[in-house]
Amino acid sequence: MSKKRNNAGGIVYSTDPGFRPESNEPEETDTLPPAQQQLRVKLDTKQRAGKVVTLVDGFIGKAEDLEKLGKELKTKCGTGGSAKDGQILIQGDYKEKVVKWLQDWGYKAK
Repeated sequence: MSKKRNNAGGIVYSTDPGFRPESNEPEETDTLPPAQQQLRVKLDTKQRAGKVVTLVDGFIGKAEDLEKLGKELKTKCGTGGSAKDGQILIQGDYKEKVVKWLQDWGYKAK
């Protein structure tokens, strides 16, 4: 069997000329304006060997916009991190700074 699988839900062949297999991929939603975003900022140490990270959760929008916001925050903090699955991880304890910057940029952050 090939390692590359086209997951069509188990359908091998259809005689219906208008048949389209259903896609299981989530559709990307449009990015909400900053004033409508409800972001939560918290410190997290779970599964990180005791290291502290600042977690920004609740972003609704496209992955490109999430990456852009994550890059801005990492640049302001002068540290590393990542942005994926609607979350931004920033290495270190920067909770107060991140909340201040997000509020200055028009986001609703708690």
